Amino acid sequence: MELIIVESPTKARTLGRFLGGSYVVEATAGHIKDLPKSKLGIEVENNFKPDFADIPKKKDIIKNLKTEGKKAKIVYLATDPDREGEAIAEHVAEILNADSKIKRIVFHEITKEAVEKAIQNPREVDKNLVDAQIARRVLDRLVGYKLSPLLWKKIRRGLSAGRVQSVAVKLIVEKEREIKAFKSEEYWEIYSKVKGERQEIKDFDIELVKINEKTAEVKNKKDADGIVSDLEKAKYTVFDVRKKEVSKNPYPPFTTSTMTQAASRIFGWSSKRTMSIAQKLYEEGLITYHRTDSFNLSSQAVDTVRKYIEKEFGRNYLPDTPRAYKTQSKVAQEAHEAIRPTNINSKLQIADDKWGHDEETLYKLIWSRFIACQMNPSLYDETVIDVAAAPGNYLLRAGGQIMKFDGWRKVIPAKLEVDSVVKLPEVSKDEKLDHIKTWGEQKFTQPPARYNEASLIKTLEKLGIGRPSTYAPTISTIQIRNYVEKTEGKFFPTSIGEAVTDFLVKNFTDIFEYEFTAGMEDSLDKVANGEAKWTGIIKDFYKPFASKIGIVDKKAERVKIETEKLGKKCPECKEGELVIRIGRFGKFISCSRFPDCKYTEKYLEKVGVKCPECKIGDVIVKKTSKGRKFFGCSRYPECKYASWRSPKKEEPSN
Repeated sequence: MELIIVESPTKARTLGRFLGGSYVVEATAGHIKDLPKSKLGIEVENNFKPDFADIPKKKDIIKNLKTEGKKAKIVYLATDPDREGEAIAEHVAEILNADSKIKRIVFHEITKEAVEKAIQNPREVDKNLVDAQIARRVLDRLVGYKLSPLLWKKIRRGLSAGRVQSVAVKLIVEKEREIKAFKSEEYWEIYSKVKGERQEIKDFDIELVKINEKTAEVKNKKDADGIVSDLEKAKYTVFDVRKKEVSKNPYPPFTTSTMTQAASRIFGWSSKRTMSIAQKLYEEGLITYHRTDSFNLSSQAVDTVRKYIEKEFGRNYLPDTPRAYKTQSKVAQEAHEAIRPTNINSKLQIADDKWGHDEETLYKLIWSRFIACQMNPSLYDETVIDVAAAPGNYLLRAGGQIMKFDGWRKVIPAKLEVDSVVKLPEVSKDEKLDHIKTWGEQKFTQPPARYNEASLIKTLEKLGIGRPSTYAPTISTIQIRNYVEKTEGKFFPTSIGEAVTDFLVKNFTDIFEYEFTAGMEDSLDKVANGEAKWTGIIKDFYKPFASKIGIVDKKAERVKIETEKLGKKCPECKEGELVIRIGRFGKFISCSRFPDCKYTEKYLEKVGVKCPECKIGDVIVKKTSKGRKFFGCSRYPECKYASWRSPKKEEPSN
């Protein structure tokens, strides 16, 4: 008998379906060893030796693995193909203590062919990848366990800090302050509607772009009215007509970052939700490994999809040579592939009982992105018409595109993106145009947009902070910790988030600089590539860090967290004012005289919608312990309405 050990029970069942009876497949259900929760678990004076111990809850799993390991002729460690998976493989090898019969195998898709190929090409556990995981775990433990007590002392009990999570909160805090400091400025856009003198030329709109050969900048109504008055009396002539063919290439296949961004933008999904669904698809053998920052595709996958494109869509949709995409990440981890279907002929349908709507939706998104990435570009006829208006030396412009060949848009329709589709009439240079009307539109410059999940992940990736496996847990953690809130898909910092950020930035400037955090990620990548020793990196970091902890502990003043006043007197002491505070489990209302007055009550965030079930109570928002909001009736327990989705406001009756 040969034993294969994976991480997930679902993955084990999938492998069991297509492997022969000579194999037994068991799962670790994640890590089986970790640093203890009750103490630091790192021997700082002994070269930062980590004290990894068996996880108590995994006692039965470990016992079973040992039993099956003794029976097996060969043990294949088939945990995930990344640093976490490599570390789990190392820990399994340690508990089995049978080096002579242990082999490490790696595959990026759970298919019969991939697994059989991996079994034929086993290797040793990669100590460099294990060291990189140890370094990250030790580094994060040192930061978390050394900083958190300091935050408890200087700000409030129950707080925590993390190397990546604190930087993510800092981004959101800085964006919010940028928005508050923003001063909106007025400007005007000027348009004219014109038509050709020939009967067949329909009317079209042109926008003012230049005045006296300089970019038009109209700052107020007085100037706008003067220009509108001039243009209403002006003579219009076609100054120039430019036509060209424009091609738009397809997007590359998905990486973890781009997949979570697309699901957020198109479906409004959180990164945690997207990664959870992708995990199911991977474990069922439907997609390749979903934690990746590489655009790489196997030659076999490319050959297969090119044959599919030619057969299903025709030779004109297929490029002469395969498309290759350059990975944007400075260090694409472990030469992964991009995320793609394992079988492009597999049609995942929700009619199958095991799949829900979310699984089908994400699978189709991954499938279409993979097909499209190897198709010909879409082609457009682009026309730009410049119109001169005299007197006054004004130049107005119209532009439009018409698709002439859909190309990759055959599988990703333009409705999922913003495409300009304006058909302009056929006019000639020096042709006279008839004026129909002119008008101005008042606009105001807008502040920068708040981060949503997609833009936050994109920014973290651009800065080189975090890796594919860290985006979703980081965003989840900063919400669970109540450092940020998500409202209508946008992130807002809480008063605690701002207080913690200001304290860390003021007292640990270097550690929470974006460049430092990105540089530390690069150092971990060097460990993974065998270019550096993890103990040296931790040593260089820890000595100045520990010294700084001591100084801040002695000299830093306690931070006061700002509270939001409700304008109501405390019903208990009659002296204090009710304020909104943030505790470990979210917002609550208390007296401003705390701790002298200990009055508290629940905070119910109304969303201005009547309960769709009882039609009496207001619908409120509550937070679960996992940081996810649900909507419930304020008349609970009389009315037990609850929903993950916000109910819609009723339209007023006629």
